[in-house]
Amino acid sequence: MKLVWKFNLVLAAVFVFGLLVTGVVSYGVLRANAREEILDNARVMMESALSARNYTTSQIEPLLQTQLRYSFLPQSVPMYAATEQFNDLRKKYPDYSYKEATLNPTNPRDRATDWEADVVNQFRNGQAKGEVVGEREMPTGRSLYLARAIQITDAACLACHNTVAEAPKTMVELYGPANGFGWKMNEIIGAQIVSVPSALPVQRANHTFKVFMLLLTLVLIVAFILINVMLQSFVIQRVKALAKQADEVSLGQVESAEFKDKSKDEIGTLTQALARMNKSLVQAIKMLEA
Repeated sequence: MKLVWKFNLVLAAVFVFGLLVTGVVSYGVLRANAREEILDNARVMMESALSARNYTTSQIEPLLQTQLRYSFLPQSVPMYAATEQFNDLRKKYPDYSYKEATLNPTNPRDRATDWEADVVNQFRNGQAKGEVVGEREMPTGRSLYLARAIQITDAACLACHNTVAEAPKTMVELYGPANGFGWKMNEIIGAQIVSVPSALPVQRANHTFKVFMLLLTLVLIVAFILINVMLQSFVIQRVKALAKQADEVSLGQVESAEFKDKSKDEIGTLTQALARMNKSLVQAIKMLEA
């Protein structure tokens, strides 16, 4: 096998291996970045919901205390306010969702579905702390969800959710006495769940990966061609010339052989050494003939 083929086989193997390793690593990094981007969006939505809750608790509810004696206003409930805010947001971004999924809610629309109840029970059973992150298939595509526990830490909440007798009559008249009661202090009664579509960030990551790999492949192909051109120019052709001259010497054409190479590299040094050897050989032959 010729030297150029051996060199190209090794070079191709190195390039293919490097391309595969780079592809695997870059794909993993881009997918991880896409997931972090989705989680960042989910956390922003979660904090926005908490802000809506805090605003309702601190500024809206105090203004409605007098009116609440005569009729219950759901707008004064932090959970209701946060949910309504995101319902309005969903008019423009229907794939995003927010729900305060509760096992025993006052408002029926907040009742946890089966998968949401599983998330809530992870918090209640101590299987999860802080946040729960997962993925599930939605009618609009794959979605990533972020969940945080809803725990009763404020005794004021029990004024409405301890017993039917203690709850505001106006609230009982609106929602009935069957649900939303019997909550306990420090009990986890539900979970705030934000769902964010993952299709778009993943598509961006896949597109970036394809563009990156295409450019990397083009760079490697160009490098392969340039290396071969340099190999032919600086090594192969010069070695062939030396081989031809050495072959002439072996056939007895000692005086006609010319070893010339002005380069200072290794092949140039070898050429100069062969020239000196050939010169010495010519002189030796002349001495023998004399």
